[in-house]
Amino acid sequence: MVSLSAHIKEKRKKYGLSQVETAMRAGVGLRFIRDLEQGKQTLRMDKVNDVLALFGEALGPVKNDE
Repeated sequence: MVSLSAHIKEKRKKYGLSQVETAMRAGVGLRFIRDLEQGKQTLRMDKVNDVLALFGEALGPVKNDE
């Protein structure tokens, strides 16, 4: 399973967006994008969803492989 941070970074690059552009389009701060892509453990879910919405996605429950 790909981490959320890797997924966001991969999508951002696929769409040719810089971190600054991503932050502006999602309505979040540049610091938030950097924290998200670096795998910060505590992030606001609403802001994560704002970023994911740029790519037509949203957070949701997934089955744990444990």
